[in-house]
Amino acid sequence: MTESSFASSEPEPNKLVTSAKVFKQIWREMTLGVGFWGALRPLIAALLAAIPFAFLGHHFNRKHQKGFDLTLLQIPLALTVVLWFVLWAYSIFDAWREATKFVAQINS
Repeated sequence: MTESSFASSEPEPNKLVTSAKVFKQIWREMTLGVGFWGALRPLIAALLAAIPFAFLGHHFNRKHQKGFDLTLLQIPLALTVVLWFVLWAYSIFDAWREATKFVAQINS
């Protein structure tokens, strides 16, 4: 009877799990392989963009012209409250997306 090259009939030796190994694995999961700042950058950009009227998420991503343009665009949209909320929600999403692109571009 032949054994498969994928399955081993020998049991693996007991591996000692230390707190250092657990911390190392948690750190890998938190950083997504791009470093702690890379994993947090989109979240921070979205949180800053969530501050109403300021569009700080775009400035955080160094997209100053887009932040300035959205600031000026909110003036007429503020008259129609519904459209202003759409612009605000879009700015949060866009700040998160731009930060994610920035992190991906650095790591490639």
